[in-house]
Amino acid sequence: MRTHAQVVVIGGGLVGCSILYHLAKLGWTDVVLLERDELTSGSTWHAAANIHGLHDSTNISRIQHYTMNLYKQLEQETGQGCGVFQPGSLYLAQTEAREHQLRLQEAKAKLYGMNFHEVSRDEAERLHPMVNFDGIRCIMYEPDGGNVDPSGVTMAYAAGARKMGAEIMRFTPVTATVPQPDGTWVVETAKGSIKAEWVVNAGGLWGREVAAMAGIELPLMPTEHQYFVTETIAEIADMGRRLPSVADRDGEYYLRQEGNGLLVGAYEKAMKFWAEEGTPQGFGHELFADDLERIEDNMMRAIDRVPAVGEAGIKRVINGPMIWSPDANALFGPVPELSNYFCCNGIIPGFSQSGGLGMLAAEWIVEGEPKLDLFAWDLARFGVWAGKAFTKARVQDQYAHRFKIHFPNEERDAGRPARTRPIYELQKSMGAVFGLNYGWEHPLWFAETPGTKDTDGFKRQNWFEPVGRECRMLREAAGIIDISNFAKYICRGPGAEDWLNAVFANRMPTAVGRSCLTPLIGVRGGVAGDFTVTRIAEEEFWIIGSGMAERYHNRFWKQVPLPDGTTFESRTEAVCGFNIAGPKSRALLERLTNADLSTEAFPFMRSNRIVVAGVEAVALRVSFTGDLGWELHCDVGDQLALYEALLKAGKDVGAGPVGGRALMSLRVEKGYGSWGREYSPEYWPQEVGLARLVKMDKEFLNKAAYAAVMDKPARETLSLFEVDVTDADATGGEPIFTLDGAPAGHVTSGTYGHTVGASLALGYLKAGTAAPGDEVDIFILGRPHRARVLAEPPFDAKGERLRA
Repeated sequence: MRTHAQVVVIGGGLVGCSILYHLAKLGWTDVVLLERDELTSGSTWHAAANIHGLHDSTNISRIQHYTMNLYKQLEQETGQGCGVFQPGSLYLAQTEAREHQLRLQEAKAKLYGMNFHEVSRDEAERLHPMVNFDGIRCIMYEPDGGNVDPSGVTMAYAAGARKMGAEIMRFTPVTATVPQPDGTWVVETAKGSIKAEWVVNAGGLWGREVAAMAGIELPLMPTEHQYFVTETIAEIADMGRRLPSVADRDGEYYLRQEGNGLLVGAYEKAMKFWAEEGTPQGFGHELFADDLERIEDNMMRAIDRVPAVGEAGIKRVINGPMIWSPDANALFGPVPELSNYFCCNGIIPGFSQSGGLGMLAAEWIVEGEPKLDLFAWDLARFGVWAGKAFTKARVQDQYAHRFKIHFPNEERDAGRPARTRPIYELQKSMGAVFGLNYGWEHPLWFAETPGTKDTDGFKRQNWFEPVGRECRMLREAAGIIDISNFAKYICRGPGAEDWLNAVFANRMPTAVGRSCLTPLIGVRGGVAGDFTVTRIAEEEFWIIGSGMAERYHNRFWKQVPLPDGTTFESRTEAVCGFNIAGPKSRALLERLTNADLSTEAFPFMRSNRIVVAGVEAVALRVSFTGDLGWELHCDVGDQLALYEALLKAGKDVGAGPVGGRALMSLRVEKGYGSWGREYSPEYWPQEVGLARLVKMDKEFLNKAAYAAVMDKPARETLSLFEVDVTDADATGGEPIFTLDGAPAGHVTSGTYGHTVGASLALGYLKAGTAAPGDEVDIFILGRPHRARVLAEPPFDAKGERLRA
């Protein structure tokens, strides 16, 4: 048995074999896969193995498209059949909301050159004469949709990997993974040990157990899942061609041809967990007892749509396990707290995503960063707060609502609250409607009646007018925004300035009380983060960034060693914050502090330690609203007292609480970008307007990567749009086309600008497609809406309010 490898992949299912194949494809051939049993054991072998390309997320659509096209290439490379059937897929919309979703996906397909388009009922009946299309508002067709053979695909990945020099060891269970001082690992098995530079956890149903050997806990939970296959149906046997699959998601089932019968699967409301305390080590190719009563309601809807299902006998029932993350997306990426330990777990539509997952995992391990930004899959989106109770509640919700539309701005209640701060109950009593941000409850908007809940949909919802009132209140008087969910760090010591300069692209403030904005540069020269850094004392800096990306950014902090005597720590849990903004924000704060808040004494981008209503706070003269304002940061124990004092003083000037959705509207009115939407490792600083903040006369993390792209022309440019709409605004992801129909870009953020009286969007335009003053079409609800590219933001373009 070998004793060394560049990478040890643990798990010989679909995804483990794909990662091994793609590592070898990138030139890392000293790699080995260890499988406890036979390849495909666990959940791979019994999967329905459907494949489809389109997804609500653009980048997930890209990797699914790559995966669908890879299977035939694999067959040619290896000679191993993948059992690829691509008769197409029909997508049905029974409701207006589903029609909006499908039309938006059709527009995205056109933007990215994918094949997904509307067909008439006559054409749909020709494609699948067994379907009853009554009650269907819209039908889309994906010609490349279909299914594959689970074992065939897995064996093709394995054969391709072996052909390039990778090794696969079956019947070799891993007994321990031991971290070494130099960042490598020793992987122990009964047959011997392997020293590896990297370990990949692709353990599938055993992902939790593999993770536990490394001392980590993954938020994963297995469930049962059933589908059945009918006996031969004469009409299918006589068809002479294969029928397209049917995606009737409003009916909550999936259906496709299997042999000369039909396969029907369902995600039922009365779902059933399995192996909650751990997956049995001896489990392999077993199935559970049939329990079709659980999916009877789904079956009846399938029979209504395809009557032949009810007329045929059932040939076999598959009831097997699958393992889920809290949001049904993969847990993907290096574990930030460990060195060289990579996870790829909790994959549900594995046969649509296996190729893309393998490719991106290999890029991340070999090249340091994937080419696509997939934070939606990054395991760093969850922290220790995502414990077993939260995971179980979210998985139950995800399974039972597998085909429910995830509407823009939708917040689901399952498993919440997970984390709250001292003012949570007070905010709740004031009518706050909360959202979830890295486990924290934070106010999205304030309703007149406590207990009000969001309505969901693609059009404007019940929070549209209340958010408008909050925006106008802040712009006309002042608003108090809870920003405690921002990530907060403190760097102290004699080497603090040098270390921060070595991490960030901008030059750190040299004078106490000064602040700067700075990008964090990724491995490929893109924007991995944006931060406000404040020198609060001679050897103390406060750093504020994206709260949801805190664990993600931990990977970057580890890459630059701290100087002796210097510390860097997160203060997100210990420190809370408020943004007091608006033209009367100074007047509000002057009622509570003796500090001089005049422009001369406290100008824009300055800071100071002040006392507000008897509470010690760090005050920063910044505001994400684009208006006059201060951020106040205080100890968590003082949060309630400070909030109550701000609310009381606010009444004197016409101010009140403002939520996160109003903040979104206000920052888009100002043209401000946000990490995770506008700012991403995929985009270079010169494409997002941050190049001026990169100082090339000093060293910083990934400087060479930026130097390689800094003189290249922008591929796309972040732009601001005013859109002609009636009852729906852009939200993010909508395609943009030129007026002659050429693909031009996509929206990153969208909202209604309540204080400028216009529907607005931020987004990227491809070079040469449009310029300020030009008109384009933005596809909202999948339909073209005329928009104008703005030369400057509609609110305070010169920054006079901001600096008042």
